[in-house]
Amino acid sequence: MDSAKINDMKAKHKLLAEYKYELRPVVKGYNRRTLYINLTDQQIKEKPVTDQMIDKFVGGKGFDLKLMWDAVKDTTKWDDPENEICISFGPLCGNTNYPGSGKSIVTTISPLTGIPVDCNVGGHFGPYTKFSGFDALEIQGKAAEDVIVFIDGDTGKVQIMTAPDEDFNSHIACEQFIHEFADAPGKEQFVSVVSSGEASAHVLITCLNFSFWDKRRQVARLKQAGRGGTGTVFRKNI
Repeated sequence: MDSAKINDMKAKHKLLAEYKYELRPVVKGYNRRTLYINLTDQQIKEKPVTDQMIDKFVGGKGFDLKLMWDAVKDTTKWDDPENEICISFGPLCGNTNYPGSGKSIVTTISPLTGIPVDCNVGGHFGPYTKFSGFDALEIQGKAAEDVIVFIDGDTGKVQIMTAPDEDFNSHIACEQFIHEFADAPGKEQFVSVVSSGEASAHVLITCLNFSFWDKRRQVARLKQAGRGGTGTVFRKNI
């Protein structure tokens, strides 16, 4: 991609919030903390993963549904600010001894059914977030403008920043974000992007796209959390 254009887009990002956290290793499959982000008030915080959560809910879908249970009410609608997108990663996430260990589980209240829906998705986002220090991610609230949530697992910080010039379409936006946040040329495979396309602003059944970098083709490829309209909820949040 045009490096001058990439640098120009990156220069226009405005930092809205930043949170710094302690880096520590994954122990027996768990970081024992989750990451909570509220886009309405730009709040970023850690939540503890308790022994009860591990014993009763294990991870993946269990963690997602536990976090959603604590966050929403029985009257919450899919487009209400308190509806969450939860993305969780089980204790085997990123362990290459087990097939499918790169999967993430996404849950939200579906715009199609009005009840919680879950779907699994591949890509590199799950392992990268697990290794960055978190067993799950919660996104709640509504942003006033298009924003980026940047999780930097190398330095231990989470940032919310504006995204005024990036493309709406995932196949383009993923390429842009990967080149913006890669440490150097040749390091693109260490960045993963979660996004939804422009269609999600207009219809209810859309996907949430998770990227991985194809080193052979030198392009970003996408995996989809394709059930229940997760992309539409994501667009609602940003």
